[in-house]
Amino acid sequence: MFELLVYLFENYIESDVPTDEQTLTKELAAAGFDSEDISLAFTWFSDLAALADQSYSTSATTTQAANRIYTQDELKKIGAESRSFVMFLEQAGVMNPLEREIVIDRLMALTESDISLDQAKWISLMVLWRHGKARDYLFVEDALFNQTPHTLH
Repeated sequence: MFELLVYLFENYIESDVPTDEQTLTKELAAAGFDSEDISLAFTWFSDLAALADQSYSTSATTTQAANRIYTQDELKKIGAESRSFVMFLEQAGVMNPLEREIVIDRLMALTESDISLDQAKWISLMVLWRHGKARDYLFVEDALFNQTPHTLH
């Protein structure tokens, strides 16, 4: 399902290509995606939109860091590298605690049993994009696609 989420994000959602779900389902099926995965992907993006559109108190969206204790299921599914990346984004002020929770929720909603660092980067990118954080979104996009190591001077 993850590959389908990335495909949808890159080709339809990020570029705001207007299309109805029925037409998109036909196009995705023709592209070789499984109908069950298509349905799951639509639900995943719908749930992301619902989480992003909810109103929250200002205390929930503050930029102050908050400690996060992961459940056993989260620890099992979201590896140390992925958790470190999410923590880095929060500590760098790229995302707030609420956005962190949405990222964790969306990672846990993936059908894959183990979340890779690249998957955590993509999901973070999608959450930040959905929250209208274009500048921060570019920061994550650079982290995702820039594979060259930084040189220390």
